[in-house]
Amino acid sequence: MGDRVGDIIGDYRAFVARQRDRLLDRGIDISPYEFSHLAYRLPEWDQYVHVRDLLERDSVANMEGVWNGRPMSMLVLAEPLRVLDGRGIPLIELIPPVHQRVYKMGMEHVGLVVGAEAEEFSRRHRAVLTGQQFQNEWNEPYYILFGDFTHVKFHQRPLREVVELQGGTFDGFRHVEGWRPQQLVTATGPDPLPRDLG
Repeated sequence: MGDRVGDIIGDYRAFVARQRDRLLDRGIDISPYEFSHLAYRLPEWDQYVHVRDLLERDSVANMEGVWNGRPMSMLVLAEPLRVLDGRGIPLIELIPPVHQRVYKMGMEHVGLVVGAEAEEFSRRHRAVLTGQQFQNEWNEPYYILFGDFTHVKFHQRPLREVVELQGGTFDGFRHVEGWRPQQLVTATGPDPLPRDLG
C-alpha cells in the first residue's frame, strides 16, 4: 500500500531525520520524547483548502479554529506517520498563508513533547535554543530555528491536548465557516497599482 500522506506533503521521514540530526549536533537527543505533531505550511488559501481536503481522507477527525487571524486545521491521522524506526506522529498541523514574517513553506516544524521537565530542558539546552513562544497558558514551547527557516518545537503537552484544554474537540470534521482571505488594500484601493505612472 502506498503512502498517501507522503504523496501529499512530501518526504516527512527525511525531514524528521534531518531535524533529529541537527539536534544531535547541538547536543539534544530526542529519542526519549514523543512526537506531538508535524506542521505543514501553505502559501495560498486555495492550496490550504485543497491539501486539507486531501489529508482529511487519511484522518479520523480535525479541529479547525482561527488563530492569528486565519484558520488552522489540526488533523488527527487514521494511522500515525511512522518515522525514525517506527515512532509515530499522530497529528498534522496545517497552516494557511503567513501572517507576519518569513516562513518555510511545506514541512515547517516538528513538535516534540518534553513534558513536565520543560523548564529543566530549557535550562540544560539554553545555549542552543532560539527562544520560547507564549501562545497560551497551556502552550509555551521552546524552539530552535534553523537557517532554512524550519523549526523544532519542544512542548510541555501534545498539541492535541492543548486544543482540548482550550475547549476544542476532535469528533468529526469541522471547518471555519465564512472566512475569506484578506485582500491587500492600498491607497488606490484593492486593485493593483498601474505599471506606468507617467
